[in-house]
Amino acid sequence: MTRTLELDDRIVKCQRILDDDPNSQIFAALAEAYRKKGELDKAFTICKNGLKVHSKYGSAHLVMSKINLDRGLYDWAEIELKEAAKIDGNTRPIEVLFAEIFIYKGEFQKAINKLKNLHAVDPTNEQVKKLLDIAKKIPEEQTVIMQSKKKDSVPDEEIEVVNRVESPCEPISTREIIESAVTIPGIDGSLFITFEGLIVDSEWSLQMNSESCAAQLVAIGNLLNNELKPKSFGEVRTILIETDGTTFYQIYKEDGIYVFVAKSTSNLGSIRMKIEKLLGYN
Repeated sequence: MTRTLELDDRIVKCQRILDDDPNSQIFAALAEAYRKKGELDKAFTICKNGLKVHSKYGSAHLVMSKINLDRGLYDWAEIELKEAAKIDGNTRPIEVLFAEIFIYKGEFQKAINKLKNLHAVDPTNEQVKKLLDIAKKIPEEQTVIMQSKKKDSVPDEEIEVVNRVESPCEPISTREIIESAVTIPGIDGSLFITFEGLIVDSEWSLQMNSESCAAQLVAIGNLLNNELKPKSFGEVRTILIETDGTTFYQIYKEDGIYVFVAKSTSNLGSIRMKIEKLLGYN
């Protein structure tokens, strides 16, 4: 109860500062307070909006990494943490968080290697010791479970039938969307990027640099939003850019932006219909 009251008090104070100065870097502390309170959607939105203004604020990328870790978006959490490390260097909190992300991703040896280095520097750190213990124990427990399952296994054919019956409508993942998009005739590249222009996932066979493309397209989207929102048009949801040789189709989702790149000679109507179906609009 006391912790909740402390967080509420911090939120009120941070929000007051942000209201007085919308460009204040206090947004990171506000987002972190909401994260600790468990209000991840609000934390994500605040941090996302703040990073649009302060893209080089390392502490904010660290907070966004924690938010995405809590949301189960481990790849995105790692990307944000790499950005924080690029700006502020590999600090101990960043290294510890890297280890946590590796554990959640099942990359236990990478976590163990990092935690051993941290433990050597600070052998009394309880958090590091606990994480190191977890990183070692989980693979051991998984091995025991797998060995137990082999003794009483179900044929693969039966498992496949059960899976189809019990989960006929599993949501398609970002990776599956990215992979499926490039199988659509005419599409040469697909990206899923953060609102800051960082690439989370991609399938790219074009000569143009994907990172530069992502950054430029986000900049265009931000420019449009800055122009349209004050005039009460609302936020941009999709952007279609047609050039001499290439068409760029951006779709804004709650947790990032999909970018699909097609030849200008392609059937744009057909491509848009297939992409929207892929994303679950139909």
